[in-house]
Amino acid sequence: MSRFFSKKYKDLVPYVPGEQPQDRSYIKLNTNESPFQASPKAQAAVQEAAKRLQLYSDPECKLLRAKAAELYGISPDEVIFTNGSDELLNFAIMAFCDADTPAAFPDITYGFYKVFAQLNAVPYVQIPLLEDFTVNVSDYIGCNKTILIANPNAPTGLALSLQDVEKIVAGNPNNVVLIDEAYVDFGGETAVPLIRKYDNLLIAQTFSKSRSMAGARLGMAIGSPALIQDLRNIQFSTNPFNVNAMTMAAGVGALEDEVYFKENCGKIIANREWTTAELAKLGFTTLPSQTNFILTKTPAIGGKALYLALKAKGILIRHFDTDRLRDYIRVTIGTAEEMAAFVAAVKQILEENV
Repeated sequence: MSRFFSKKYKDLVPYVPGEQPQDRSYIKLNTNESPFQASPKAQAAVQEAAKRLQLYSDPECKLLRAKAAELYGISPDEVIFTNGSDELLNFAIMAFCDADTPAAFPDITYGFYKVFAQLNAVPYVQIPLLEDFTVNVSDYIGCNKTILIANPNAPTGLALSLQDVEKIVAGNPNNVVLIDEAYVDFGGETAVPLIRKYDNLLIAQTFSKSRSMAGARLGMAIGSPALIQDLRNIQFSTNPFNVNAMTMAAGVGALEDEVYFKENCGKIIANREWTTAELAKLGFTTLPSQTNFILTKTPAIGGKALYLALKAKGILIRHFDTDRLRDYIRVTIGTAEEMAAFVAAVKQILEENV
């Protein structure tokens, strides 16, 4: 870093995204992207929006909010859109955390929670998952902190029931509970129906995964009008035009194409179950995922060694070199053809490792 870098960031450890190598053609199963293109309606909407790039985008996202309100059975003042859900998470920590209100989240979860807490000089507590990688709900009751829980969780793929989510929300009436539903469309249960019952519940979702728009950067929060207004105050104090016109148009198109969306989610779920079953035949233990990825391990080869061997064969997966995850690999679920290639490569590696 330069000698000019602010000392307040001297201990900041940036988030490390999944690698995006350009040295060869890879089967990319490492960043939880969708293997399918964005909706044809979304693509057509982007082309139309590109004709008006000389104009600022709508800072209110009126059309997009109206479309989301219609789809989710909420009102437009109960939803806000952001430049990816990462921006939303940052806004939430800025809005609902400070020196007197720390953040709390699991010790194994999405890495950006910790980064955003550090970035905003917010104290935080990491609550250990149980041995089976599940969230212990009782650890969060009466927490007296702003709670962030990914449900389903990443990188484990495990999901809390709606009843358990409600216990956490009800158990913290004086603090915001943010439920990050980035992967909810692959088998989880959304907590959106609870927002009218609990004014401290904030739901975060993204268009990156199930709606095939990772490159467009579009996130969404659903909650009480007061919570949403808090986030809008942060938005308009940083970048009112945070969602660009083409992304906004793509979002509307995606929400208008529910058939395409549901078909793709169904394919990914089917491919996930097939892959899990095939790996079980090879001696793998896989956590029961409700996401578009799996966390799996085998006693036959270490996680890092398997990651490197797959990369050498042109298949990218994710390995986390931490104590509790070191033996595992995380594998994004791709097309049926990609998963067949992945399983074939794993078989070959295991045979070579004998």
